Amino acid sequence: MSVTLTAEYQNHPAGYINVYWNCTAGPFADKNIPEIVDFGVLEKYRNKGIGGLLMDTAEKIVLTRSKIVCIGVGLHAGYGSAQRMYVKRGYIPDGSGVWYRDQICTPYGDCCNDDDLVLYLSKKLD
Repeated sequence: MSVTLTAEYQNHPAGYINVYWNCTAGPFADKNIPEIVDFGVLEKYRNKGIGGLLMDTAEKIVLTRSKIVCIGVGLHAGYGSAQRMYVKRGYIPDGSGVWYRDQICTPYGDCCNDDDLVLYLSKKLD
């Protein structure tokens, strides 16, 4: 089960975010910890506070069921804004290292810096 939120800016679709109630991949899989997935703000609507509002709302929804939320973020530069946002919002790495295609990436192991190379973070909600 999941909850999907969309944001509009001046009557135009501007962003989206999903909350899955039970993370299915990574270090939080099958531990009944909600995960924020597929979060994005369309480029022309960035820097208007839309992403922050979507995250605020998603976190409030999660708080109705859990005091912890997790999120995975890609490591290439295309995810740079998201990486910065999550750290500023208090998300911290879980300590399991980098994951590639739903497996822990072993030291010196082969991987590709694509959308499947992910660092998992979590946050305690108040």
